[in-house]
Amino acid sequence: MPPPPRRGASRRRLRAAVLGTPAGDGLPERARRPLEAVAGIVLDASPHLLVVGTTGDDGRGTETRFAMSEATPVWHGGRGGLAALRPGRNVIVRPKDTGLRADGDVPEATALDASLSAPSIVSRGAVGAERVWVDVCRVAGTILACRRDAVDVDMGPHRGRTRVAVPPRALERVLVRHPRLEPGYLIDVICVRSSDGPRAVRPGTSQPGYRADDLAAPEIAAPVPGVLRGTATWFGGLRDGPGVDGEGATDGAAYPAVDSEGDAGGCADAPSGCVAFPYLSLGSEIVVHNECAGRAAPVPVVECGCTAARFCDRCVDCGASPRGRIVELTPAAFVGLGGDLETGCFNAAVRPGAPSLTPEAAAAAAAAAPGRTAEGTASW
Repeated sequence: MPPPPRRGASRRRLRAAVLGTPAGDGLPERARRPLEAVAGIVLDASPHLLVVGTTGDDGRGTETRFAMSEATPVWHGGRGGLAALRPGRNVIVRPKDTGLRADGDVPEATALDASLSAPSIVSRGAVGAERVWVDVCRVAGTILACRRDAVDVDMGPHRGRTRVAVPPRALERVLVRHPRLEPGYLIDVICVRSSDGPRAVRPGTSQPGYRADDLAAPEIAAPVPGVLRGTATWFGGLRDGPGVDGEGATDGAAYPAVDSEGDAGGCADAPSGCVAFPYLSLGSEIVVHNECAGRAAPVPVVECGCTAARFCDRCVDCGASPRGRIVELTPAAFVGLGGDLETGCFNAAVRPGAPSLTPEAAAAAAAAAPGRTAEGTASW
């Protein structure tokens, strides 16, 4: 019986054990670090303070407090205001560029919301909230059927199918950038979670003019660049609870060219996309650079981005990007790199690649494969 596929976190640990940890993080020169965005559930909110609860990989609950004011933008399908911050709702918070401060353990703290199932709590000091998104989610994929006030969408093998409601007010905005709401065409809409499922608010990007199964692939002999340039978008937010899509990861990426061989985690029927991608596997690490905000960070690949591969579009957040979606990020990763969720994209540069080898690992690799040399990380 073949061994079960390794999940991303396990693959990263094994990869680091073999190749060693990176000597440097491979970030572009002069790039700023990402902000520590927080994705979780509203525990308490007042005009001056927002308390968000999350659960870490170790099962410990974390309370993060954010200082609020009447001027703090709160998005809930538009300008939601502080009234949208109701306990139990899912939020993404981008702090002001001052970092998060930890107060340390609080042994006698009150238990978090029962849905967090956290045995203990770590309380973190309050910082200013730059922006807050409430119950935001996204639906992108191939249109299966169109109804009077809803669209059925195939979001790919990893995300399944869903029905997104399109109210009349939102329909006008969606039709401006998605004029062909017909089966077989692509759709991408920013939504608000509701008890009846996702409700479209605005288009995420412009609709490609071709059918989903009519994407022109790059030439077989097309060179694969060391740094990919194109559009970065985000995915997720449809699931209940404080986590996000993508193996429950807070920071992660869906990459359009995950290898389908062995247990790498790719989809056998994934399209090649309109960009010449190098193949990666789940657990690989890529460096994503927001060329509009100037922030960059290494991000683990947690899902096959076969849906993104079908979109050969551009982002015009700061000038027109080259065609092609080169990465989809989880909401927290997207926000931390300076993206606004309602905008839907930013112009990005992505460097796929392995971490630099330690001298010991390089020597072992050279001994195992005579005639090949291990190279370090190239600058960009």
